[in-house]
Amino acid sequence: MGSSHQPEVQTASLHQADLREQLHSEIERSGYYPALVGTCVDLAVATEAVRAYFVQLETTFDQDEVRRHVTVLVLTPTRLIVAHTDDNGEGPPQEGQEPHEALATTSTETVPLSKVNAVVVSTMVTDPASFNPEQSPLEVTLTVGWGTVSRLDAGPVDCGDPDCDADHGFTGMISPEDLMVRVSADADGGQAVSRVAAFAQALSLAVAGVSPAATQGAVT
Repeated sequence: MGSSHQPEVQTASLHQADLREQLHSEIERSGYYPALVGTCVDLAVATEAVRAYFVQLETTFDQDEVRRHVTVLVLTPTRLIVAHTDDNGEGPPQEGQEPHEALATTSTETVPLSKVNAVVVSTMVTDPASFNPEQSPLEVTLTVGWGTVSRLDAGPVDCGDPDCDADHGFTGMISPEDLMVRVSADADGGQAVSRVAAFAQALSLAVAGVSPAATQGAVT
């Protein structure tokens, strides 16, 4: 996006080694245990090509502690790889206790593209009445479902009669939500918003079975 709302996805001219190198460079830039994160991602990707990727570092403050979480998404020809790494401390030491050893937990999930049944992209923009193609979104939320986790939104049925106090039961909607990544320009920067939008586009095309040449490339 940057100067345009169109996602920036590099073409297939980049060699696979270049794509993996760029992925590792992005993990290094995150600054969060890059050797650990990079090794776990490599084990999950194995010998497959990297067609697109997205890296997000989140920092939260818990009382006297700073907790970090990094999410790495990798698209290969056959799979979506989701890697999460978290601080796993036991909180600040109590008075008289020795400092705790730093701990981190990494998990990777590999999802066959054939199992992905929902790719939802929500975009928030300012001044929608004056929207133009050069406008960058304020934030982008990517939600991906493959049937492991679902969200249930339920509420009472309203018959429309304001004087009715009868119980009409409940209605609801089940939505797949195995992965949700929210990126905002204020918190993550405009480039991160562009990158997640580009990754979402590449993933959507891959799930739809569009030619690999249309999806191959690093997300920049």
